[in-house]
Amino acid sequence: MKPLVVIPARGGSKGVPGKNIKLLAGKPLIYYTIEAAREVFSDDQIIVTTDDEAIKKCVEQTGLKVPFLRPAELATDSAGMYEVLLHAINYAESKGYFLDTVILLQVTTPFRNANHIREALKLFDEDTEMVVSVKETKSNPYYVLFEENENRWLEKSKNGNFQSRQQCPKVWEYNGGIYIINIKTLREKHLMKFTKVRKYIMDEWTSHDIDTMLDWVVALEIQKKSIHGSTL
Repeated sequence: MKPLVVIPARGGSKGVPGKNIKLLAGKPLIYYTIEAAREVFSDDQIIVTTDDEAIKKCVEQTGLKVPFLRPAELATDSAGMYEVLLHAINYAESKGYFLDTVILLQVTTPFRNANHIREALKLFDEDTEMVVSVKETKSNPYYVLFEENENRWLEKSKNGNFQSRQQCPKVWEYNGGIYIINIKTLREKHLMKFTKVRKYIMDEWTSHDIDTMLDWVVALEIQKKSIHGSTL
């Protein structure tokens, strides 16, 4: 495997302002992901892609070089992860590093660790387009999710004759922690069009994703418990 680890960290954040470098239990949020990546990969295999000078400076205090600032068109709310990944890949190849696998690690899943990454890598083979980390979702479309029809009545999102949530098929939710992607496939089609995707299951604690201030408060509590050996 010739991997490239991509850690995206855009400067703008509405839900939690400045969250990528906001201190979580005394440590910038992005450091959790950088530390996990460094336990598995060398620094020359890791790219933090950001548009923000403050994030760049914060990252480089760890000794990890940030080789570029993301162009403006890839720093907007509407910029897609697909384009961000291709930009990082093209940069690596322009420097003579020709890879076959990209590992996307999102900053907002700080409790994903090096062991998770190693275990997910074991599931990746030449026939796989992507291995992605998931958790079992509580919002099962057979039971608790509804859509509004043309008459504005609520209907089940997915039909099934089940009397309880426990009877429903398991449904998996991407948790944002780990994406291991075949470069050849990525160049051919968008991530959402992949068909040969394997799941790597994580628990609810380590899957915690930070998008809102409530998520941040929960993350603080998870971190406190992990420090005292109560979880994780």
